[in-house]
Amino acid sequence: MCFRNERDKNSRPIKPSVEEGVAINKLNIVPHQDVVENYAENTVETLKHTALNLTTHSVSEVNKDHFIEHHGIKYAGRHLIIDLWEAENLDNLEIVEKAMRDAVEICGATLLHIHLHHFTPNGGISGVAVLAESHISIHSWPERQYAALDVFMCGESEPNKSLAVLQKAFNPKNIYVNEQMRGALYEREMV
Repeated sequence: MCFRNERDKNSRPIKPSVEEGVAINKLNIVPHQDVVENYAENTVETLKHTALNLTTHSVSEVNKDHFIEHHGIKYAGRHLIIDLWEAENLDNLEIVEKAMRDAVEICGATLLHIHLHHFTPNGGISGVAVLAESHISIHSWPERQYAALDVFMCGESEPNKSLAVLQKAFNPKNIYVNEQMRGALYEREMV
């Protein structure tokens, strides 16, 4: 089972290693803090350069919009792009809905609406859980044992906790996780 926030040049599964600075827990899932720290270290200069052309928001505006600040980076929310391979139950509407509802709950989010569509004849499912904090979406291809999910949440929600729910519900042999800090802003450097 492979978990990582990126793939190699040939899009093959990569087993994370401690030498690369990627910590692994019991489920081999890259913990959020390590992903953010790695992301922050590798992209600070690029994002600071980009941010020089952006309008800076005051702290009160940022807080009102539920932006997050971590390691000096202010951003709208964490967005997990998740690929499940060699997964099960991808054509089972009840399991997919339960997984989405359980993910919302464990992440500390607020469900506003859920809509799932079951396709025939292959049984694929597409759907979205609309959250007060953003959304969780799924598109499954059971004939390929593959599902693509987005878990995007702002505020105090913890989208990384959804990975354990997805592991339990779909039992994938491979999970690829790419985490993005959406809307990243930096304070302008004072001269």
